[in-house]
Amino acid sequence: MKKIFTLLYIIFYFLGNAQETKIEIADKKYKKYSYIDAIKIYEKVANKGYKSPELFKKLGNAYYFNSELDQSVKWYKELFDLNTAVEPEYYYRYSQSLKSIEEYKKANEYLELFNQIANDSRSNKFEKNKNYIEDIIENSGNYLIEKITINSKYYDFGTSFYGDKIVFTSSRPDKALIRKTHDWTNQNFTDLYVSSINEDKTLTEPENFSPTVNSKFNESSAVFTKDGKTMYFTRNNFLDGKKGRDKGMDKEQTTLIKIYKASLIDGEWSNIKELPFNSDLYSTAHPTLSVDEKMLYFSSDMPGTLGGADIFKVSIDKNDKYGKPENLGSTVNTEGRESFPFIAPNGTLFFASDGHLGLGGLDIFESKFKDDLFQEPINIGKPINSAKDDFGFIINSEKTGYFTSNRNGGEGFDDIYKFRICTNTIYGKVTDLKTNEILPISTVILLDENMKEISKITTNDEAHYSFEIDCNKKYYIRVIKEEYETVEKPIIPTSENEKTELNIELGRINIPFEIGTDLAKVLDISIIYFDLDKSNIRPDAAEDIQKVIEVMKEYPKMHVDIRSHTDSRETHKYNEGLSDRRAKSTLEFMVANGIERERLTARGFGETELINECSDGVFCSEEDHQKNRRSEFIISKL
Repeated sequence: MKKIFTLLYIIFYFLGNAQETKIEIADKKYKKYSYIDAIKIYEKVANKGYKSPELFKKLGNAYYFNSELDQSVKWYKELFDLNTAVEPEYYYRYSQSLKSIEEYKKANEYLELFNQIANDSRSNKFEKNKNYIEDIIENSGNYLIEKITINSKYYDFGTSFYGDKIVFTSSRPDKALIRKTHDWTNQNFTDLYVSSINEDKTLTEPENFSPTVNSKFNESSAVFTKDGKTMYFTRNNFLDGKKGRDKGMDKEQTTLIKIYKASLIDGEWSNIKELPFNSDLYSTAHPTLSVDEKMLYFSSDMPGTLGGADIFKVSIDKNDKYGKPENLGSTVNTEGRESFPFIAPNGTLFFASDGHLGLGGLDIFESKFKDDLFQEPINIGKPINSAKDDFGFIINSEKTGYFTSNRNGGEGFDDIYKFRICTNTIYGKVTDLKTNEILPISTVILLDENMKEISKITTNDEAHYSFEIDCNKKYYIRVIKEEYETVEKPIIPTSENEKTELNIELGRINIPFEIGTDLAKVLDISIIYFDLDKSNIRPDAAEDIQKVIEVMKEYPKMHVDIRSHTDSRETHKYNEGLSDRRAKSTLEFMVANGIERERLTARGFGETELINECSDGVFCSEEDHQKNRRSEFIISKL
């Protein structure tokens, strides 16, 4: 992101206590962040053999703060070759610079040295995860990127969605309303530009966004409400045609930047005013809106900032009022730089940072919103992130978006890239393992690598299912069907958009019963005891009936016919009525304990189905009579 933080004046790194040297002119330019001019002088001095820690620090810093980390490597190396004591921050900067040329082994060596002498969140993160590069690589491959046609040889960055258009920032001079070269970048001041999105998703030739919004100073980083009637954007401290020299300058006479609001009235952007939480003592920039548009997120170096720049939020209240800005805290912010926040349609925060562990320069991180808090940020990996600066990530509900990078191979100093989330489609059908019969109304569950449910569907009449999944992520498919064994299958991750067929075969559960089986015999229930001439369920009878209930719960399609029998004592009519009451009493007990009524039938047979010779007039022992006083639980359907 060459020179963007210089261009926008958002990050204010500079060294105090400048020593008196022979390069006072370069020092003055350095203090004013005119790094390009300062570098020319410093390098002439250094190339003549002059060496000093202050010279090498400033040369390294000048390139570092201009986001030319591949050039800062040389001068930080010269600094450390002097074997003199330096502040811990230089170990970190040298590590970041080494990453920009992908010397990760050496970069981690200096990060380890930084860890030994520093005590901040950056060193703590490294101490907890020294294999962070492996984790980033493992998390890579979830996006597919492509170049777009609107880039120029200048700065192009900071896109935002605006209906069926995108608005972005550029320093191109050809369509600028005012041509004025910036002393620090040797390029035109930045304006906002707009391009329409064609039906084939290509972009039209950019046009200058607005003559009322764009001024003779820098504008950037716009965000729009969903109705397109309100915008927030970043600008130098400039309003009503005047540059705020006194009140708009910090103590080093550096123009600050602020967030402004504009309204669309009769097709023109007007009523431009700065937000009340801006200040003449610090900068605010890069606004973005929450999903419900009730909260504004932005980057700032205001008091309470943990590092060079932090991400804050502020409530948007009624009648153009705003709450008190709140720092998002140490989960998101570090002693480094956090900037370019964006809230995705699902509430996830994306932002750029050089304080969290990354591949080099600014990397893009995502922080999911859960339990009213933003969670630990995750590096979104390659190919979005690179060894260079990557920032300005935005994404829509269609899982496509844009980001900015100064990686090699671009058109200009910064370039905008388009991306889409790499997704695969997993699909198939569910069939019987033995008969190959299709199995509609099967439950198919998509699980992540931690076996957490992501989505669940029921197969259609053709027993088909389908899920859309992200590339390079591990998933499992679980299929559930009554009377069948549950099956789980892993999904092998792939790195390209494709469709993968995964048919699932289910084997029937081996049911140890068949229609006509008497569960009383299977469960060794010899008799369901009732008090003499009574039909109420005794406690010991309830215990035995409960065994039948548990079996029926295990096999939810099982239907049972309850049959009650008596011995031959008493009359036929009495025994028939008694057995019928006992059968129905058993049914009601089972219904009360969780068995659906439609799965049960109940009949009393009295003494009509004796199992021995103990009929009327035949003397039998009590034991023989008891054998006839039985209950049967006959399976009528499976």
